[in-house]
Amino acid sequence: MSQEMLRYDRMVEAAKRGVVRQALREVLNRGGQLPGEHHFYITFRTDAEGVDIPDYLRAKYPTEMTIVLQYQFYDLTVENDRFSVTLSFGGVLRRLLVPFITIVTFADPSVNFVLQFQPDDMPDLLVDEEVEEELEQADDAPVAEGEGDDDQPKPTGTVVALDAFRKK
Repeated sequence: MSQEMLRYDRMVEAAKRGVVRQALREVLNRGGQLPGEHHFYITFRTDAEGVDIPDYLRAKYPTEMTIVLQYQFYDLTVENDRFSVTLSFGGVLRRLLVPFITIVTFADPSVNFVLQFQPDDMPDLLVDEEVEEELEQADDAPVAEGEGDDDQPKPTGTVVALDAFRKK
């Protein structure tokens, strides 16, 4: 029996980071405006690889920094593995680049929503949507005759409707 195990903990962390990515994309889809009273507090590790912030901010926040996206943020961009945004610090606009893997906490106090992340230095754990789509397409692709024919039994499954178990 193999000692390898599925790393659900890592899968959950990647999925939570996907929530942050999707929330930021929702803001982009709304023209860069947060709906209603929503606002985001994002704490990230400033000492992590890939973080690009001005040197004076890194000196002031050598390990962690919290930014707030609410009223005055500009040029938000969201990629699969990072986001960047321009914020005002002392009246001066500065561009920040933050890989999702460096985020420690994401919060939206307007709806009492908080995600906390376990430290993880493995950026390959982030879900890459393009790779995910390719895998889904490969699963749906027809298998040519003779391919996959071996003496191993094929797994079968049964779809069960939950309605059968509900009390009426």
